[in-house]
Amino acid sequence: MTSKTILLSTAYLPPVPYMSALLSANKIFIEAHETYLKQTYRNRCVILSANGPLPLVIPVIKPKGNHTGITEVIIDYSTGWNRNHWRAIESAYRTSAYFDFIADMIMPFYQNRFDTLCEFNYKLLRAILDFLELTVNINFTSNFQKAAPEAVLDLRYEISPKAKMPATGLPATPTYFQVFEHRFGFTPNLSVIDLLFNEGLMAREILRIKDKG
Repeated sequence: MTSKTILLSTAYLPPVPYMSALLSANKIFIEAHETYLKQTYRNRCVILSANGPLPLVIPVIKPKGNHTGITEVIIDYSTGWNRNHWRAIESAYRTSAYFDFIADMIMPFYQNRFDTLCEFNYKLLRAILDFLELTVNINFTSNFQKAAPEAVLDLRYEISPKAKMPATGLPATPTYFQVFEHRFGFTPNLSVIDLLFNEGLMAREILRIKDKG
């Protein structure tokens, strides 16, 4: 599946289908003018812990309540979520084959503070793409359109914890080795860091296999 233009939401350590969709497109837009939606991948990811899938949620502050634009959403550090998330990630993946490499890449994001959710998500996404040595040009929307143009594959609401996965128009997630697969079987649609910790740079080929269907 290759789409000329794809429209995605911002996402915290996005799931594998998000990453493969991003890599399949010739032109990528991230929505910068929507109203913040709760209970989505915008501020949460899912990793695989020793007890099964574990959602990690970033607490946020909405200065304008339910009318807060996505770029105005502020990260709330008062709960110490960053330390808790890092402990959960370390516990889940410390025995994985590529833990040291991936930990070195993402740990600074849990040690330093970022003002807005969008800034944090984007810089973390960029760090992952740089690690994978992938050159990807990401654009941001200049205005909000409820319905995307017909030529645009709109995945803003399709790639969601609430939506049926894989999203419409995307092939199924490929299987890859997972640390706790012997307990739970293969668990699809986890955060891209699950793939990275377990497969390292092989993630590039795995994501492209998904693209080819």
